[in-house]
Amino acid sequence: MTFTVRAPASSANLGPGFDSLGLSVPLFTTLRVTPQARTEVVPLGAELAGTPADESNYVYKAMLLAAKRAGRDLPPARIEVETEVPLARGLGSSAAALVAGVVAGNELLGRPLDDETVLEVAAREEGHPDNVAPALFGGIVVATLDKLGTHYVRLDPPANLGVTVLVPDFELSTSKARAVLPREYSRADAVHALSHSALLAAALSVGRLDLLQHAMQDYIHQIWRAPLVPGLSDILEDAHKYGALGAALSGAGPTVLCFHDTREPTDRLHAYLNSVMKKNGLTGRVMDFPIDTAGTVVTRGS
Repeated sequence: MTFTVRAPASSANLGPGFDSLGLSVPLFTTLRVTPQARTEVVPLGAELAGTPADESNYVYKAMLLAAKRAGRDLPPARIEVETEVPLARGLGSSAAALVAGVVAGNELLGRPLDDETVLEVAAREEGHPDNVAPALFGGIVVATLDKLGTHYVRLDPPANLGVTVLVPDFELSTSKARAVLPREYSRADAVHALSHSALLAAALSVGRLDLLQHAMQDYIHQIWRAPLVPGLSDILEDAHKYGALGAALSGAGPTVLCFHDTREPTDRLHAYLNSVMKKNGLTGRVMDFPIDTAGTVVTRGS
């Protein structure tokens, strides 16, 4: 019987929560898996044009990770892949594909792995849990990855908290965005990061929306990546003047995420973000979303 796996996009870091904090965004990577006599991988849609239509596809490789962890062979199947997540934009496209694949592989094998093991497999492959954890569990997730394992706390989004994303029409690879980061940081920057990431997690856990602008300050990655994303520095400095509760580079970028209060209109914020793009000669999209709370969902018979 065919089953469907739907994994959401994600926005990681949220400012100071580097490699450890993220949230789920309702743009989805969807797999339709049908057991059959031989394996087929079928990418669908313009977003996946040019991606491998064979067993070298990243989604299929992710399915094999589940089989390897379970100590089993992966049964053959037809795997159709679609995505709404823009690639190389800082919205966790690879994490959504990875999580969808690991979950699909686990499902095809009859679910030998529990959710915590699925997270561990995905986080080890990705190298950090900040995208894969919210893609798997939804909501806002604080997570760590170390030699003892992957540990996380999932938070339901505070009431009235929404996100506005500016998605520019250019790609920025995570490897390029990581390459500009310094190898060492000062004690002052380390203390700043620790204190602000702790404040951000605490503020999100108790719904202190008034603290987000201050808690989202970051000296660990955003200041170094700003030259790669025209207009980012302006947005981080001024978005609050136009209704944003806080602003951050989404993952490695170039997407920028702003929190907003869903009880307030976002027209001024949209106009401001579009003006920043225009000023910098960029095109792109500005969109409002709720925070996805479902995470990865498996549906049988569809």
